[in-house]
Amino acid sequence: MDIISQLQEKVNLIAHLTFNTIGTLQRDDPPNRLSPNYPEPTAHPTEEEGTNFSEQPKLMSSTLVKAAKQFDALVAVLPISESGEEEQLKRITELQTENDAIGQELQKQLEAAEKELNLVQELFRQASNNCLNLKKPDDN
Repeated sequence: MDIISQLQEKVNLIAHLTFNTIGTLQRDDPPNRLSPNYPEPTAHPTEEEGTNFSEQPKLMSSTLVKAAKQFDALVAVLPISESGEEEQLKRITELQTENDAIGQELQKQLEAAEKELNLVQELFRQASNNCLNLKKPDDN
């Protein structure tokens, strides 16, 4: 897999981990009293089950940090452009000119192929007509 695809995969993984981490924190966070006018919130259902959720945010955050470090390592491997912006623009212009020349050549070849196709179709029509116009031999 090329490095750009790997970077995209890591970005997607980081987004996924971030989404899940924030969702888990929201889900498992104990309820807070918003105002003295509201009654005291009831105990969080997960706390009643006796399950220890204090380790889960640490695990999720370490996984997120690990993915971010892997992303940084991939970015560090990217080749550094040693040419300036002007040289890059010059190269882009050269490539566009080359692309245009190749495009024109392909267009010429396409037109020649269409002419040849039309010629072959006309010859086929003529051959078909000649076959149909042949007279059957007399049975006498």
